[in-house]
Amino acid sequence: MRFLRASRRSRSVTIRRRFALGGAASLVTGAAAVILAGTAVPAAAATGPVSPTPASGTPQLTAYDGVTTDQVRQLVQCGSTMYAVGTFATIKRGSTTYTRNNVFSFSATSPYQVTAWDPNVNGIVNTIGLSSDCTTAYIGGKFTSVHGTAATNIAAIDTTTGVVNTGFAHSANGQVETIVRYGTHLLVGGYFGTINASSAHKYMASLNPTTGKDDGFVNLNISGNYHFCNSAGTKCSGSNATRVYNQQLSNSGTLDLVEGDFTSVGGQSRQQIFMLDLSGATAAVTPWTSTEFSENCWYSEPFYLQAASWSPDDSTVYVATTGYRPYNLPGGSYPLSGLCDAAAAFPAAQQAVSHKWINYTGCDSLYSTAADAGAAYFGGHERWSQNPNGCDFAGPGAISASGMEGLSPATGALLRNAQGGSLYTRGRGRGADDMLVTNAGLWIASDNYNNANYCGGVSGHAGICLLPYPA
Repeated sequence: MRFLRASRRSRSVTIRRRFALGGAASLVTGAAAVILAGTAVPAAAATGPVSPTPASGTPQLTAYDGVTTDQVRQLVQCGSTMYAVGTFATIKRGSTTYTRNNVFSFSATSPYQVTAWDPNVNGIVNTIGLSSDCTTAYIGGKFTSVHGTAATNIAAIDTTTGVVNTGFAHSANGQVETIVRYGTHLLVGGYFGTINASSAHKYMASLNPTTGKDDGFVNLNISGNYHFCNSAGTKCSGSNATRVYNQQLSNSGTLDLVEGDFTSVGGQSRQQIFMLDLSGATAAVTPWTSTEFSENCWYSEPFYLQAASWSPDDSTVYVATTGYRPYNLPGGSYPLSGLCDAAAAFPAAQQAVSHKWINYTGCDSLYSTAADAGAAYFGGHERWSQNPNGCDFAGPGAISASGMEGLSPATGALLRNAQGGSLYTRGRGRGADDMLVTNAGLWIASDNYNNANYCGGVSGHAGICLLPYPA
């Protein structure tokens, strides 16, 4: 089954530790102070890759009820606390169930105790960022009330009481998809045309973290979307709204990758992804781009490059895509081409670039990515890795890699265990929506659909799984 769904925010952080691996295969096509979602995170201390066995005792979503799929959409860390947002009403840790509507927090270390923090948001929360001192959480999504206070799609919340800070303007006229704090700026993206009654900057704006008002740091004039048909005109892409969907700060903290549905940014041609230089008086679009980002995948998935991450030294950008297969590739034609349903690596050089390598899932979507020095991690609801000669089946040389994969940063080859299988697995569910690397390991945000409670073959991890760095 193919799920057409939104993915979430992927992050990467510099890490320093090593882990022994089995052999890696090579069926991959190719060519040659931590800042994390605006939060304060302890200095990282490992290089990776992470252990394939999950930490025990982390909170999880309650069991799938057969009707509604609960989902954790983003995980961030601030100080010693983890923050989780998404769409859910209850959370379970051990034998205790907690009522938490779409936002909760818990200890970042064992025993991962759920806190009393309960902002009680009445709609989906897509994203969260934290103030530098961790006292204020900024949330975005599609909602109208937070802790009993009217707030439309954006709000600032006290991280102790859950009460809305009404001094921060709290109204966007469209869904908010991503929030990242950069210094004294909140970089906010989504479907909105106006935000907090002070910004006419559509789809992406920079807000003052105290007042919520537009501070003028971002002025990109984002516009356009993409529409295409086959040569006969019998199959055409659907109506896809212009929007900013996702973003990732570099480890240096001066560059920002931004994904979304657009064709023009800052007066330059950009499709699906662009890079911002944040080091000046105002944010500026960099020369980094690729013609590969403008190639079209399947008609029902015109926006497919939904997540990206940085290598620890910021020299490489990893992208995770949906898209099924190229729109004009006849069924049964192999090998696959383009960036559809694939993990890929690109140089981060400030110029037009081409991919370093591409690893195809064989027509299953990837929704998230993160990286450390030992691995580039990708998550979705994929069944295989290294599968350029199959589409919804395992082609020659394909390797089973359920729900996630760890790839060699240099070659894109799958990291494998001593038996030759994928080093990492998780229950596919509807897909891993977010990945976050911290000094503890790799956090994975997902859902509770069907077998999604399994991570590394261990049950009890629906919605949240931590693959730790070995001691």
